Amino acid sequence: MKYETQRVAYPFFAVAMALFALQIVFGIMAATVYIMPEFLAEAMPFHIMRMSHTNLLVVWLLLGFMGCTYYLMPEEAEQEIHSPMIAYVQLAIFAVAGAGALLSYQLGIHEGREFLEQPLWSKILITVSFLMFLYNTSITLVKGRKTAINLVLMLGLWLAAVFWLFAFFNPSNLAVDKLYWWWVVHLWVEGVWELIMASLLAYLLIKMTGVDREVIEKWLYVIIGLALFSGLLGTGHHYYWIGAPSYWQPLSSIFSTLEVLPFFAMVMFAFFMFWKGRRNHPNKSAMLWTLGSATLAFFGAGVWGFMHTLSFVNYYTHGTQVTAAHGHLAFFGAYVMMILAVITYAMPQLRRVQPYNQILNMWSFWLMSSAMCFMTFTLTFAGVVQTHLQRVMGMNFMEVQDQLQLFYFMRLGSGVVVAVAAIIFFISIFGPVKEQAAATGES
Repeated sequence: MKYETQRVAYPFFAVAMALFALQIVFGIMAATVYIMPEFLAEAMPFHIMRMSHTNLLVVWLLLGFMGCTYYLMPEEAEQEIHSPMIAYVQLAIFAVAGAGALLSYQLGIHEGREFLEQPLWSKILITVSFLMFLYNTSITLVKGRKTAINLVLMLGLWLAAVFWLFAFFNPSNLAVDKLYWWWVVHLWVEGVWELIMASLLAYLLIKMTGVDREVIEKWLYVIIGLALFSGLLGTGHHYYWIGAPSYWQPLSSIFSTLEVLPFFAMVMFAFFMFWKGRRNHPNKSAMLWTLGSATLAFFGAGVWGFMHTLSFVNYYTHGTQVTAAHGHLAFFGAYVMMILAVITYAMPQLRRVQPYNQILNMWSFWLMSSAMCFMTFTLTFAGVVQTHLQRVMGMNFMEVQDQLQLFYFMRLGSGVVVAVAAIIFFISIFGPVKEQAAATGES
């Protein structure tokens, strides 16, 4: 580790992983309700479980992005973090906002807008924390070296903050509400977060393949150009059925189809750089997570997104388990795996040891990714059956749910395997190591 303030990333990673564990717990609880409808019905209704599950995902991914930024920024900018104290304070504020929102959900206090259910005071604290983070990292960048990686990363983070402000806009008209609601939800996960993912991917490939920075940066510019070109107008595939003008159906079908391209470019980029580098980096588990992230992001966000993005297909599949299949694999591949890749790469340096527990880490990778793929296939088949029975044949919603019980049992089983894989990952990252030698795995 070249810069002492890179250690600021450690507590961000630790808190993020704690929230990741909690997210999985709520996910398993929600999956249990599908096969045992009365499970915790009085103590914690299903909508509270689901709300907690999705909100924890967003919160820990944001903390993960912050930790990744604090880790790579000193190396990229060749400059120590401007103020470690600001970093620790904003982490505390963010943790209080997230924990307070989670507690408020259990008490039935929330705004009711999916993914943006946080009470107003929590939204304000999150905004304050994020602005402190952006100030701290931007000052570091201004003082230091500017690279394509840290410039694209900061562009993605600043745009995420800008679009977050629409979370405070809550019009009374439901159609108008949904119109702007997607400016947060879609433009984050299918827009500016892709910039963050691409920059983290480029950083890891530079470090672990040895390919010239200029080559990787050219690919990075192509990827972010495709992401912004397709993702901005691709927002309209959420406007099909909310009362927006009809031109959104052909326009958004075209641009949504193009949203496959940046993810295809990412997977080609990752494997081409891996092949071109031919470098036997000691942290093989970090490379495995990196290549796995690019691959499953392409299938989850690209292929599974394309499967139901055309308006004349979405007319039937909208709101079915097909959507859940796409959402699970897309989030897991694009963002969860990328953060786990950075953590796997960074922790040996942060703990000042050789790359460690790699076999355990690789077991976690194969178990978790296999279980998530199985869950995706299960939900896809459930969604196809649901679409035919409910949307084509006109069966009652609850009657259709009875026909999907086998799929829900399999989904719960795959969720349990994900939990086991997560425990293995935590042990491999935070657990004991055999040798407390100085790390040499860093390039």
